[in-house]
Amino acid sequence: MTAAISLRQMKVARKRELTPEICEFALEANDGAKLTPFAPGANITVETPSGAMRCFSLVNDGYSPNQYVIAVKNEPTSRGGSSSMHKDLEEGSVLNVAAPENSFTLGDASSYLLIAGGIGITPIYAMAQSLTKDGKPFKIIYCSRSAGDAAYLDELKAAFGSNLIAHHDNGDPDNMYDFWDHFAEIKNIHVYCCGPKPLMKEIKAISGHWPEGRVNFEDFKPVEISRPDDAAFEVRLQKSAMTITVPKNQTILEAVRAAGVPTTSSCEGGACGACKSSLIEGDVDHRDVVLMEEEKSTNIMICVSRAKSGGLVIDL
Repeated sequence: MTAAISLRQMKVARKRELTPEICEFALEANDGAKLTPFAPGANITVETPSGAMRCFSLVNDGYSPNQYVIAVKNEPTSRGGSSSMHKDLEEGSVLNVAAPENSFTLGDASSYLLIAGGIGITPIYAMAQSLTKDGKPFKIIYCSRSAGDAAYLDELKAAFGSNLIAHHDNGDPDNMYDFWDHFAEIKNIHVYCCGPKPLMKEIKAISGHWPEGRVNFEDFKPVEISRPDDAAFEVRLQKSAMTITVPKNQTILEAVRAAGVPTTSSCEGGACGACKSSLIEGDVDHRDVVLMEEEKSTNIMICVSRAKSGGLVIDL
């Protein structure tokens, strides 16, 4: 199994409600030590009160930070991570947090188009602040269901004025923002997009004729963790001498953790390899993007993969 990521203790210095479903958390080092600087687009991995590892984009200036500021949406289909952040954290609470990482970095361009949907505004807000400081031209298109659902909307309006386009579709698919005019002709700009899958799918579809590297996306869910036809199955944990049931709406990792068996994880999206476990027996539906083909008969990523049929035996 891959070694665990390095975590440090941080306390919640501030908890602020941005919308009925989104809270902002300002985290400070519990020991008062300096924090690792970061560039806009960076994220941190947080061990949530439920024990789940979740990635959250950083909102604040990372040049010389004394806090890591994140905004967390209480997802209606939460598997325990985001809901525990909202329910179990108060100012003064302590969390384990990894150093910032960044796979959504701003490239050098003459101009920028920043596109956000819902909670996807978090890295976009950080980018806009950085571009303003550097004096570079940009536009933001911020889509949400309503103004009341749009985190940081008033702050964005005050900071960026006419550089911000805010669009609210009121939940009507026919009222979605029309991006075509921004992409019909190839422009000498870089585009950065973060938001729900339908938004990113739309931008990918209408920007297919643009040069590679001009349109960039941030997505913390690189694989499909759950599917409508998923069914419950049993997993035998060889070292722990116990058998657990994995419900259809839960991962092996979550079920193992709920049973009190120590586990190692990081991204919990099938992309990092931290939860790699030895497979002893069973037919696996591999859903990760890490394992080589020759590894799949003897290994499993328990954060996303499931049994195709029957049960599994894992060396845990």
